[in-house]
Amino acid sequence: MKTIRAVYEQGVFRPHEAVELPERTEVEFEPKVVGEKMPPTGSMDEIYEVMSRRFNSGERDIAACHNEHQP
Repeated sequence: MKTIRAVYEQGVFRPHEAVELPERTEVEFEPKVVGEKMPPTGSMDEIYEVMSRRFNSGERDIAACHNEHQP
């Protein structure tokens, strides 16, 4: 069976197009929200704060090691 797109309004799922099922056919499905973007999880300030944290590797000049692993 093909995927059926619907909109949820006033407690009822209303299909966008005709559905070829006999009347009163019981179906089971898991709704998947489509067409909506997820809200951002954090502000840019929070992102920059995380990026500003340093990893203490003991190496003073990371740029000096850049070519170390290059072919």
